[in-house]
Amino acid sequence: MRPMPLTDAVFLLAEARERPMHVGGMQLFEPPEDAGPEYVGDLYREAIEHQDVRARLARRPVRTAAGAGPWAWQREEQLDIEYHVRHSALPHPGRVRELLALTSRLHGTLLDRSRPLWESHLIEGLADGRFATYMKVHHALVDGVSAMRMLERALSADPDERGMPPPFGTPKDATPRSEPAPDVGRLKGAAQAVSGAVGGVVGGTVEGVRGVVGAGDAAVRTLVRSFIDQSAAIPYKAPRSPLNVPITGARRFAADSWSLDRMKTTGKALGATINDVVLGMCAGALRRYLVDLDGLPDRPLVAMVPVSLHADDFDEDGGNQVGLILCNLGTHLEDPEARFALIRDSMQTGKLRLQGLTQTGVLLLSAISFAGLGLGPLYRFEALRKPPFNIVISNVPGPRQALYWNGARLQGNYPLSIPIDGQAMNITVTSYADTMGFGLTGCRTSAPHLQRLLDHLEASLVELEELAA
Repeated sequence: MRPMPLTDAVFLLAEARERPMHVGGMQLFEPPEDAGPEYVGDLYREAIEHQDVRARLARRPVRTAAGAGPWAWQREEQLDIEYHVRHSALPHPGRVRELLALTSRLHGTLLDRSRPLWESHLIEGLADGRFATYMKVHHALVDGVSAMRMLERALSADPDERGMPPPFGTPKDATPRSEPAPDVGRLKGAAQAVSGAVGGVVGGTVEGVRGVVGAGDAAVRTLVRSFIDQSAAIPYKAPRSPLNVPITGARRFAADSWSLDRMKTTGKALGATINDVVLGMCAGALRRYLVDLDGLPDRPLVAMVPVSLHADDFDEDGGNQVGLILCNLGTHLEDPEARFALIRDSMQTGKLRLQGLTQTGVLLLSAISFAGLGLGPLYRFEALRKPPFNIVISNVPGPRQALYWNGARLQGNYPLSIPIDGQAMNITVTSYADTMGFGLTGCRTSAPHLQRLLDHLEASLVELEELAA
């Protein structure tokens, strides 16, 4: 049994039927030229024969002390692979519309906590001959960056490679791993640093006291400066909007891709990053979307933007390592030039807030800023009364080259994330080769007409391109 870091356990504590706390990804593949009619069926049959899954995906959550203690991970010795791996076919006429409808339904169901918290689906029946995969993993197991790294390691840059394990399987080049014993296991990420500091306080070591006090003092001073700095977006100053309402457990998913070259060219001409362009597209799209709903607030929407704390050589089994900053989306401004300038300045201010902080300091600053998210049953009231922000917009870097799975070319990669009570919509984007895939995940009831946002995103990019011309 392995202790579960608090940064992972919080996703189990926050979960309810209305708030499934898993992330997911949908991938579109083009079969190789020599693929026969049983190609996808053969992939499924090979997958369910594969018992060597990644170490992290072989764990299930348990409560210690007869259910009264903290959460821990326990290795599942008898993994029922046929439960976790599913094979589906789309109804006629097999459009992307039917694929998105199926993915929406799959993403709205809870994972079984008596088993390892993941599912993998192979989906065939697209009229154009392509097939799809959809995999969901509980956020207690992975964050977005870890999930993307898992996918990248599962695929190959060689279109001729065959005999590859399924995405949930241990990669061929992976070093065999064993679960560390509890007395020597290290709690990874920011939670490890916090635990070490607290342990130092309890043990009376000067280093431990200095670590937690120094990090906390720096985080508090940074937060205070943000209240003084008028360009900064401040927690709990976001306006109420149609996005900040109660949600149900049913989901709706919409997705599309944009040329990365278009976004790079636009960002370079405007003196901005690709992430600034992503936020600019989202801001313009959300403004149009809320105007259509007759629900655009007079004050600007505020986005929470996750920032990865992973090192370049991080261990994908390391759990959640994410800090949070806020961005003023300028949705109250009709002028796209003024709106984009405000977004760029707000992001620069947010990044400056994190400079000079340790990983522990970033975690503490995020906790101080967004403590309302941990209120559990009280959060429903708090979020509706005074939302800390209006929407989460996350940008997860993905593979930079074309990848293949047993000869099938990965054509598109689209992330699915987590709406929560008071946050009816989530936008997550990920790069892949020469494209940027946008995944829009919303509450089926509280975020109507989600598909329209795809048209609004294109219109907003065109708007930014005109500014850059």
